[in-house]
Parts: sequence; structure tokens; C-alpha cells
Amino acid sequence: MSQHAEPSPGRPSHGGDASWAQRSGDRASGWVTGGVVFAGVLLLLNGALAVLQGIAAIAEDDVYARIGTYVYEMNLTGWGILHVILGALVFITGYGLLKDMAWARMAGIVLASLSLIAQFLFLPYSPVWSVIMMAIDVFVIWALARRQESSSRV
Repeated sequence: MSQHAEPSPGRPSHGGDASWAQRSGDRASGWVTGGVVFAGVLLLLNGALAVLQGIAAIAEDDVYARIGTYVYEMNLTGWGILHVILGALVFITGYGLLKDMAWARMAGIVLASLSLIAQFLFLPYSPVWSVIMMAIDVFVIWALARRQESSSRV
């Protein structure tokens, strides 16, 4: 007689079977997959907003007011061009993530890291928005890096 008998069809199993571990693994992969889709949507929005932020910086130098002096000074036109280029790349990568393209995960991590650095350097011009975007970039990096880990274990 076996201690771990098969459960009958109408009864839930208790204890030592592997179904609980499999269900919790499925649930975790669901969170990761959902996180990757959410990261893709965030990258799309982050890219579109960065392009608009860059256009505003290029078009009008009086849209952003600087708070004091800052070590990493750059004129607003330069920041605008940087945001437009980075935003376009982030937008394309977000689209690639939503289409489940293989290159998009690594590109998303790299571009979200670059976006985080750019937002840190843009702090004196738009402090609250930069902090919000930095938090979003950290989540995107986490979701995409977590996805890489779970894919490599299979």
C-alpha cells in the first residue's frame, strides 16, 4: 500500500503530491507574463511621453524651469533631442515586447536603464515627473529581468 495514493476524481488531493507545486509555479509564471505585458505597455507609454517631453524641450525653452545649478548641465535643445531619440527607441521596444519578439526583452532592460539615467539627469527640469518615470523604469527592468530568469529555468 502506497502512502501517496492517487486522489479519486471527485475529491481534492491533500498533502504530498506535486500538483500544488505545479499550480504555484503556474501562478508565478502568470504573474511574470502579466508583468512583461504590463512592462511592454509601460514602455510604449514611456516612449510616447518621452518623445512629447523632448518635443516640448526643443520647441520652447521656457516650458521647463531649472531649479538652481546642476552638475550635469546641458541645454534644453540637447535634452529634447536625447528624449526624442530615446523615447522612439523605447516605444519600438515596447511594441516588440507586446509582439513577444526575442530581442525586445534585452533591449527593454538596456533602454529602461538608459531611460532611468536620463530621467535622473533631467531631475532639475522636471523633478516630480522624473522620479515617477524612474520608478516605472525600475519596475520595467525588474519585470523583464524576472522573465529572463524564469525562461532559463525551463
